[in-house]
Amino acid sequence: MPTDVVMPQMGESIFEGTITKWLKKPGDKIQRDEPLFEISTDKVDAEIPAPASGILQEIKVSEGNTVQVNTVVGVIGDGSGASASAPAKPAVPAPAPAAPAPARVKTEAPAPPAAPPASAPRGEHDEEDSDVRSSPLVRKLAREHNVDLARVSGTGTGGRVTKQDILDFVEHRPAVETRLAASPAPAPRQAAASAPAVIPGELVPMSQMRKIIAQRMIESRRTSAHVHCMFEVDMTRIVNLRNKLKNGFEQRYGARLTFMPFFVRAAIIALQQYPIVNSSLEGDSLRYHKHVNAGIAVALDWGLIVPVLKNADELNFLGLQRGITDLGERARTKKLLPADVEGSTFTITNPGQFGAVFGLPIINQPNAAIMGVGGITKQPLVITDKDGADSIAIRSVVHLTLGYDHRIIDGAIADQFMAVLKKILENWSEEVG
Repeated sequence: MPTDVVMPQMGESIFEGTITKWLKKPGDKIQRDEPLFEISTDKVDAEIPAPASGILQEIKVSEGNTVQVNTVVGVIGDGSGASASAPAKPAVPAPAPAAPAPARVKTEAPAPPAAPPASAPRGEHDEEDSDVRSSPLVRKLAREHNVDLARVSGTGTGGRVTKQDILDFVEHRPAVETRLAASPAPAPRQAAASAPAVIPGELVPMSQMRKIIAQRMIESRRTSAHVHCMFEVDMTRIVNLRNKLKNGFEQRYGARLTFMPFFVRAAIIALQQYPIVNSSLEGDSLRYHKHVNAGIAVALDWGLIVPVLKNADELNFLGLQRGITDLGERARTKKLLPADVEGSTFTITNPGQFGAVFGLPIINQPNAAIMGVGGITKQPLVITDKDGADSIAIRSVVHLTLGYDHRIIDGAIADQFMAVLKKILENWSEEVG
């Protein structure tokens, strides 16, 4: 019996979704729970798994279309009687999904005719690629860019190599290969792959996620009276501590030791001393939140999302690191659920990972404040010892910015909050692992 593929309901408040990408085409074999298509809602972008094993017989809703939840978007055959006739269908319907957004899937458009039948002769490179979990489209893209799939770290389910993994690999490959004195041939391929969808003068529709981001940023600007303050923090003690412990931390706990849990933990302590910074406005009243639900902004290739570490104030340092890592990985692999991006009480964003000295972030509604973390850099600082003598030393410094809603938080409170946070970071004394 054929199985209907439906638009899932990703949460009680979500009633529709937009299909952004089909990961399979009609005629492809599918395993149950294998990623089948990607959707975008007003909460999250997500990969949707196949509800059954078989063959994708039909795509009823093409890419770029928005439909109500529980709408049938495709049909999976059982692979018995239908499998023989299914491969004949792709010639007509398969190109349809690419039509709504030709600019963004320009490298994908030729995929259906390029997928060879099982009986077709395969080259040595194809045989090697088949050992790596990937779709026919990804294998074709790998061949076009002369990429050995065995060298690509897959970010999809079960280590599956995605299209973005290939593009990321190609983007970073030229610098590596130049250092290894490899052939200069990859350079033109990199230029083509770095912006495959950008054609000067072309009008490209905004993605669903980008539309939502635009709407929420404008709403936040209109809602909150934004004010920012910035503090310079000496991170030398923490940098030295991390350098000393990071290898043992990863071996012991199976998690990388990053700087983010230090900032989150310091923010939690400061929020407990200044609970108004962890509040939100409800009409003419203030809601003082019982727990700290830390929103950790994650930059994605296709936008920005803020997954939430719930009850972060109840976690130890290891719990913070594991929670932050888990949310980041699931955000990048489109595995977040709507509940994962709801209920934040305070947000931290990290523009410093891209080299920014500091940022002036927009408040994540309905939070009262957001903290921006700049890049950690070595700078000469004047150091005063306990006897009052000054000297100049090279120190690791970060600039932290607090964006706050001046309707709720006065400047004096914001500065005192940041002074506590600065003191905690500069005099770090908690156990790390």
